[in-house]
Amino acid sequence: MSYCINPECQNPENSLTEKLCLNCGFNLLLRQRYRPIKLLGRGGFGKTFLAIDEDIPSQPRCALKQFYFRDRDPVIFNKALELFHQEAVRLDELGKHAQIPTLLAAFEQEGHIYLVQEFIDGPTLKEELDQSVCDENQIWQLLQDLLPVLQFIHDKRVIHRDIKPENIIRRQSDNKLVLIDFGIAKLLTDSAILRSATLIGSQDYIAPEQMRGKVFPASDLYSLGVTCIRLMTQVPPLDMYDCKTERWWWREFLPKGTSISAELGEILDKLLQTHLCQRYSFAAEVLQDINAVLDIRQQNLVVPKKPIAQTLINTDNSPYFKALPTSEPPISPTKTTANSAETLSLSRISNLDSTMISAAGVDYTKLRDCLSTKKWKEADRETWAVMCQSLSLTPGIQLEISQIYKLPCEDLQIVDRLWLHYSQGRFGFSVQKEIYESVKGDYVRFCDRVNWQTYNSATASGQLKFTQQAPIGHLPSRSWVGGIQWLRHLDALSAKLTECNNN
Repeated sequence: MSYCINPECQNPENSLTEKLCLNCGFNLLLRQRYRPIKLLGRGGFGKTFLAIDEDIPSQPRCALKQFYFRDRDPVIFNKALELFHQEAVRLDELGKHAQIPTLLAAFEQEGHIYLVQEFIDGPTLKEELDQSVCDENQIWQLLQDLLPVLQFIHDKRVIHRDIKPENIIRRQSDNKLVLIDFGIAKLLTDSAILRSATLIGSQDYIAPEQMRGKVFPASDLYSLGVTCIRLMTQVPPLDMYDCKTERWWWREFLPKGTSISAELGEILDKLLQTHLCQRYSFAAEVLQDINAVLDIRQQNLVVPKKPIAQTLINTDNSPYFKALPTSEPPISPTKTTANSAETLSLSRISNLDSTMISAAGVDYTKLRDCLSTKKWKEADRETWAVMCQSLSLTPGIQLEISQIYKLPCEDLQIVDRLWLHYSQGRFGFSVQKEIYESVKGDYVRFCDRVNWQTYNSATASGQLKFTQQAPIGHLPSRSWVGGIQWLRHLDALSAKLTECNNN
């Protein structure tokens, strides 16, 4: 079937033998060689057709993109035509990449602009999404597939501007992801083909600065991040974004039972940052972080696990040593190694009142009283407050990673001693430190052990259990931690405790 591409044609279907449309008389062959046979898609700027090249004996398929103008102002059209030819040169260069369609032709005919590109046979990620969500491994693979493509185009000073599942095709021949629709947004924007109020790109996916008419390589990275969370949730992106807090709550929409590692979550969170200064700037930066994660995982596969040190367990006031197994060891209360200065010995928590002397002049009476009466929730809030006070900050301000290193040792140890004493060794920073070290700094495994969510969310505080039967290390919570690197707070806290206990 031949397909008439006249935007005004009411009956575009014709036989393959026709030269002119039987309905409107429009030429069915472009440049006397490209015959459109099927409509693939349409948008505000034009349509995309499947076509065949009749100049070549095998009549290979190709993708034909038509841009049409509602405004017939010749000045606008001539400007668009000039920019179009400039962009065609760039598209020709980009097509040399194996994951970008090759440009076959670029021309103007009968008042319309056309691009002819290599046809990529395969489903779009949008079509795949309609069937099922992506798991973590698929997202890692997607990032590893597409980030080098973005690095390639950004190195050539090209920004895609419209990355979304519909513009990513999984090529059937080799299963590789191919990025399509390059240059269209820039052509339309710079040539003023569309009115200034018309947005280029899908609002669900474009970066905030793009909404204001500014684009950077980081804008494509933002769209890639949104694409990832869309593929993992099947939820429209804007339904996962809170405009008031300018935060994404995508983890809340993951399918039930889905687990995402802290490492992937941290990378996606940085891709999705609203502010450019907090987002990845270049694809190479994302790839560097991904490679670092993969290197660590590879090392963990080949390096044998060392047995965990013997741990002191206090039962009925009679300490004894028990060797813990090497796989997911159970954490027991009041854990300190016999000869270690890194954790608190029982003798150091015997006389709390005499040791509650703050280097910053903080009064710990309220925290002590809350803990002694087993008011765990109030004690958790007061812990946050006194930590802020020890740094001369207003209570309720979340601490950045850099501020954890500035906590006065005396104050950090007082808080830890109080929690250890009144929980009978179940809760406290030093307990959390030991659990974290026992799982080799794996934050996901740590959260699993203490029953924390592996991510911050609006409902995270509701998941806490303020009872003495809560898992060992469950309290104090991490509610006092903030900033873009909050996932690393246990690294900082462990290092600070070690420093304090060694002094």
